[in-house]
Amino acid sequence: MAKILLVEDDPTLAKQVKDWLELEHHQVEVSGRGLDAIERLKFFQFDLVLLDWNLPERNGIEILTEFRNAGGTTPVIMLTTRDSITDKESGLGIGADDYLTKPFHLRELAARVAAIVRRQSRVYGGVLKIRDIELDATTRLVTRNGAEIKLQPQEFAVFEFFLRNPKEIYSLDTLLGRLWPSDSDASPETVRVCITRLRSKLESTDYPSVIKTVHRVGYQLDPGT
Repeated sequence: MAKILLVEDDPTLAKQVKDWLELEHHQVEVSGRGLDAIERLKFFQFDLVLLDWNLPERNGIEILTEFRNAGGTTPVIMLTTRDSITDKESGLGIGADDYLTKPFHLRELAARVAAIVRRQSRVYGGVLKIRDIELDATTRLVTRNGAEIKLQPQEFAVFEFFLRNPKEIYSLDTLLGRLWPSDSDASPETVRVCITRLRSKLESTDYPSVIKTVHRVGYQLDPGT
């Protein structure tokens, strides 16, 4: 799963893209205005940005330039009707990672999104494993020795995130920013409750908790070795 910011002022296209990518289990936030997109990129973290060129208030090139100048490293795919070589050079030259000309097929966009997400991921395989537990990112199944462990979508997202970042320690605020929509009512306590539920489902008599608490810092995956 990737947390994606879609910056697109055409509501019909935005809904089509959002619905398609959410069917592939990505979390998609939509912004239709340039200034709003800048604010979101300033205060929230995303795994990928889909950025239209022509936008009200600030265009895509201005948004991308400001984002890169501020040190933003999130991958960006430009979406635009501009198809000249000069326009593509402009977008790629200021830091876009890919460039897709409208109109495009949603399957092609999804394939490009998947390619970038794979490159960003620290684990490339579809099946992630810790101890006797396996998570299959393709089938969305979590099993222990072949028996399914039923997780809610947000629990699955949290567990997958830890599996793909096994050595990192994450605070509640960081997890909230990475895995929950920026416009949701979720709080650090929401994250804490989710992790508590996840731990209870992943508990085993043979191992301590899969996700351990690092005192006064946050949470980290515990391989139990």
